[in-house]
Amino acid sequence: MTAHPPLRMAPDHVVTLIAAGDPLADAVIAELDQHGAQARRALDAGLRNGLASLDPEPPTAVAALLRQLETPPSWVDPLMLHRGDVASLSVPPMWFQLCSLTSALAHSYASPATARQLVRTGGTTDMAARRLAESGVWARQTVRPGGLLRGRPGYLATVEVRLRHARMRADAVEDWDRGAEGLPIGQLDMARTWLGFTFTAFRALDAVGIGMSPEEEHYLYQYWSYVAHLLGLDERLHQDVGDHAGACRLLDLLDFTTPAPDENSATLASAMIGAQARAMAGAPGVGLSEEQLRHLIHSVLRRTFGEEWGDHLGIPVVPPATDLIPLISRLNRQARYWQTYSPASAQEARRRALAEPAPHLKAALPPRARSCRKATEGDHTGVRAA
Repeated sequence: MTAHPPLRMAPDHVVTLIAAGDPLADAVIAELDQHGAQARRALDAGLRNGLASLDPEPPTAVAALLRQLETPPSWVDPLMLHRGDVASLSVPPMWFQLCSLTSALAHSYASPATARQLVRTGGTTDMAARRLAESGVWARQTVRPGGLLRGRPGYLATVEVRLRHARMRADAVEDWDRGAEGLPIGQLDMARTWLGFTFTAFRALDAVGIGMSPEEEHYLYQYWSYVAHLLGLDERLHQDVGDHAGACRLLDLLDFTTPAPDENSATLASAMIGAQARAMAGAPGVGLSEEQLRHLIHSVLRRTFGEEWGDHLGIPVVPPATDLIPLISRLNRQARYWQTYSPASAQEARRRALAEPAPHLKAALPPRARSCRKATEGDHTGVRAA
């Protein structure tokens, strides 16, 4: 595998982004608050049909955001967007849900700043189930073929996530402690979320025997760099990340500026794990009890984050007698070998992943610095969150 160049962003440059938000999205939230329904209609129409479809003088901030969204980086390959995230699409829905989503959310909650803001909203248990379901819908829409084309579900849902982050910043900034924790849901927290669905998610999948080839890694980060563009992530944070090694270096830089997970992080992680186990228990094709699923998730997360951060996140140690990972990993590695044996078998694996429903979407809805190298290895189409 070709070595990826080192990150050009030094730790002191990362520190400058602690208080950085997303100026374009933040301005849209302010404009929505000022102009109400008129600005909302323009935003929704522009996201679905493009800036050119709006009146000659659309709201200023809305127009600026749409212009950025509709100006893709020079390296974007249109064919890539039509294909979707082929690496993620090759993962069976059950493992995508149990490993990718669970580890990605736990990775976001590991930031005390993010965890504090989410816990303040109250209703942790219901919120965990709702966020799990919403994240699952967003992720599946984002990776589907053509999902990130303008006006398509993945594109709309990704911008919705971006505006939700901006709304959280606007609601919290007046009484936020501008100390070491920095701006709520700022650039560094957004970068952590981005890494959660790339590096962390696939480290969790690797724990259960679902690995990737160097070519799949390259494609994964190329695709998710465009997701980063739509999310409003500062290009300096992801422009040099082209494989897991580059992502690991970025994570080390983020951890340099981020305190270790706190009690809020552990509270959110526990609620999310419980919601995931309840949602998947008894689902078709799963065949595991809620207790077995909890043990399995605990085992996956401790392997993903390592012992130290596993302890910080309050993830229990799974006794060897009840640890299913060794057996599951061996079976998945054998299955993965045949799924990627040839282009035809890989295409069939992606077809099945697209055809099979994720097991959680209906049931889930309620009536300091550590080196990653040291660790042990539905359709949302509006902008209601804004």
